[in-house]
Amino acid sequence: MTTMSTPVSSDRPFLNRRLAAFGTTIFAEMSALATRTGSINLGQGFPDTDGPAQIAEAASRAILTGLGNQYPPGPGVPELRTAIAAHQQRFYGLAHDPDTEVLVTAGATEAIAASLLALLEPGDEVIALEPYYDSYAACIAMAGAVRVPVTLRPHAGAFTLDLDELRAAVTPRTRLLLLNTPHNPTGTVLTPAELTAIAELAVERDLLVVTDEVYEHLVFEGAHTPLAGLPGMRERTVTISSAGKTYSFTGWKVGWITASPELITAVRSVKQFLTYVSSGPFQYAIAEALALPDSYYDTLRADLAAKRDILADGLAAAGFEVFRPQGTYFITTDITPLGEKDGLAFCRALPERCGVVAIPNQVFYDDRSAGATQVRWAFCKRTDVLEEAVDRLGRLAR
Repeated sequence: MTTMSTPVSSDRPFLNRRLAAFGTTIFAEMSALATRTGSINLGQGFPDTDGPAQIAEAASRAILTGLGNQYPPGPGVPELRTAIAAHQQRFYGLAHDPDTEVLVTAGATEAIAASLLALLEPGDEVIALEPYYDSYAACIAMAGAVRVPVTLRPHAGAFTLDLDELRAAVTPRTRLLLLNTPHNPTGTVLTPAELTAIAELAVERDLLVVTDEVYEHLVFEGAHTPLAGLPGMRERTVTISSAGKTYSFTGWKVGWITASPELITAVRSVKQFLTYVSSGPFQYAIAEALALPDSYYDTLRADLAAKRDILADGLAAAGFEVFRPQGTYFITTDITPLGEKDGLAFCRALPERCGVVAIPNQVFYDDRSAGATQVRWAFCKRTDVLEEAVDRLGRLAR
């Protein structure tokens, strides 16, 4: 005889109060909307083509020869940790011990979560640049820490950081700066002068820094400068990157951290209780990807720069104010010239109007009004898809 269980009756919600405010991510909502309406999805940031065939073949080879099919080592397979260290030396002149200063994670998202959970105590303040990737806010909340936003503001066609505002945000309770450069969603790339000022502030106030650099190879103007290479920063900086954005295998979820042995030990103490390990065969493939020649990275940047310009020009022609990004594969626009004021309502209605999906930036702000009229578009799509999206968006101008 089967008995029916009695529903739990309680005034207390199931979801803990730290996460209750976050709900379903905007990416899930908009991707579902794209599927339901058959729209072109320029919302979620994933490519619509796979990365290099030789790297996919390396993953297949690893699986078929039994590499990584069982639990890999906790810090990551030695081949990948060595390749990550070689990458940091090759591109930035930063020397890391692959055995003590490199940690492989389940994508950059786990690296961020593990870092913040490891380094923060309840009540610590974390300064984060807004608009921010939504997992930052959730991870800070899970750690019981306090998010203190410093806003990148539109100025002269770009989003800029006010260094005085950043300095003023630091209090005796500030534990950590959470940075993202190249910056999602604005496409801003912090300059060497800005990074130097941030480094000096971190040293002066004895702050830790977690820096998300997943778009390091997607810089179209200028160059990426790792914060860890600046004076006084090596021992206080956790540098995060991943394979997904650079090699177009976002589903493999291979990320990594480089930092001092003490910081790696702290973060690994948390990481072991999150995923423990992940992506075994893919780790071997990404080790090969990291050794690709300079021509690969040059071609990647040139291809994305051309796609950026196709979409940016099309958005401008459709009537948007366009902030042409220096890096990443996202474009932020302002909908005010179209007579619109609410980006969320605009994005929810856009599939029916044009058959295109985008993301409202206001969800990336503490102060929703600061980003109320901003909308983000992804251009990591095939050229023909972008051209079709531009044609559809032209209906707004007509």
